[in-house]
Amino acid sequence: MTDINKRADFDSPWKEILEAYFPQVIQFFFPQTAALIDWKRPYEFLDKEFQQIAREAEQGKRYADKLVKVWRTQGEELWLLVHVEIQAKKEDNFTKRMFTYNFRIFDRFNQPAISLAILCDANREWRPNNYSYSYPDTRLIFEFGSIKLLDYENRWEELENSNNPFASVVMAHLKTQQTQKQPEQRKIWKFGLIRRLYDLGLQEQDIRNLYRFIDWVMILPKALENQFWEELKQFEQERSMTYITTGERIGYELGKQEGEQTIILRLLQKRLGDLSPEVRQRIQSLSLIQLEALGEALLDFTTIADLLNWLQANQSE
Repeated sequence: MTDINKRADFDSPWKEILEAYFPQVIQFFFPQTAALIDWKRPYEFLDKEFQQIAREAEQGKRYADKLVKVWRTQGEELWLLVHVEIQAKKEDNFTKRMFTYNFRIFDRFNQPAISLAILCDANREWRPNNYSYSYPDTRLIFEFGSIKLLDYENRWEELENSNNPFASVVMAHLKTQQTQKQPEQRKIWKFGLIRRLYDLGLQEQDIRNLYRFIDWVMILPKALENQFWEELKQFEQERSMTYITTGERIGYELGKQEGEQTIILRLLQKRLGDLSPEVRQRIQSLSLIQLEALGEALLDFTTIADLLNWLQANQSE
């Protein structure tokens, strides 16, 4: 697998962007739900409560989920469960899991939740929006809000004309999918999408937030990444807007490496069991490129000896 097809920690940027632009996400994708909410009142991310209901269902999967408490315009408390499905292909148990989460919230906290799903996969036919079963004396129909990012391919002009910051997130996601085997095209789109942030006249913090998402998902081979960075520096100098400095760039690279370490260690522990402090330290000393290679190789590991052999063969590179 080449660098361009890697998404080292794809759930992390989604979680970050959901928190940074939560009202805009709901307004962009689910306007009817957004209309119920008093956005002047503070909303609260219920991470601890979500962890209590999301037990085994997410093990080994890649999701970005947020349980959020908001307030209705009439003053009542309202809970939203927002799920971003990051899997590359459809998941047969998805609708059951959406129902299970919703029921667990109601059962544990005596609080109904509005369940909303954002589907990032590339399967045009897969459009889950309900879970149901029916017997002669018992019937259940559970429906949830569901949007498909792929549908916005045909609404590109709408995305370009949108003032909602989340339009840039959708554009970056779609162009990442479309350029999986076209690194030069991805580089062009990556620069264009970031330039658009400045053209929109966004605030500096918005540019930083959205840049971080675009940079994280639109991965380029190293040589093209260096070209892109030089072009961006020149562009910022011409605009006299040096929002993304060299120092920050180093920080982004370190952030990517730390994210890769976290997911690799998690996968290795699930596959091989607890790792010794010495082994963990050896993995943490790997470069980003080595971590990405380990991410591929670990799929074939069955014992800790396989990991140690890989480290022996690759760590000195």
